Amino acid sequence: MVLAYKARLSTYDVDAVIIAPTETRIVRELVEVIAAERGWPKDWLNDAVKGYMKDLSAGPTVFSAPGIEVRSPSLGQVLAMKLSAWRDDVDIADARRLLEEFPAGSDRETVWKEIEPYLVPGDELKAQYAFLDLWEALHGQD
Repeated sequence: MVLAYKARLSTYDVDAVIIAPTETRIVRELVEVIAAERGWPKDWLNDAVKGYMKDLSAGPTVFSAPGIEVRSPSLGQVLAMKLSAWRDDVDIADARRLLEEFPAGSDRETVWKEIEPYLVPGDELKAQYAFLDLWEALHGQD
């Protein structure tokens, strides 16, 4: 949200999903080394976001080096995650910011179709209500 959408000036952590499970231990060790070197909290890389993820979208690569590729999830997937979480004012503000990223003139059904494939089973209704409330606040009723 900070880098891709300039939603705010800073964040407390970096949300990440480690795709290669056999390398998770190595990644966690490197995260601790970086935290120690920089004086950051040990949990600066947050993989709890996986609880709000279903599948992986084909978002853009934001960093690549030997042994690592960092991708940003698609707009629809990030919005699905924020709508599914919907815990506090930050999630609501982030979801509002993300909804503003869809092309002008996008209709509610088209946007929902971009979100729906990424909803974690069990979170669909909560996300749909959150989406409808947010859509109405931004665009009025269709």
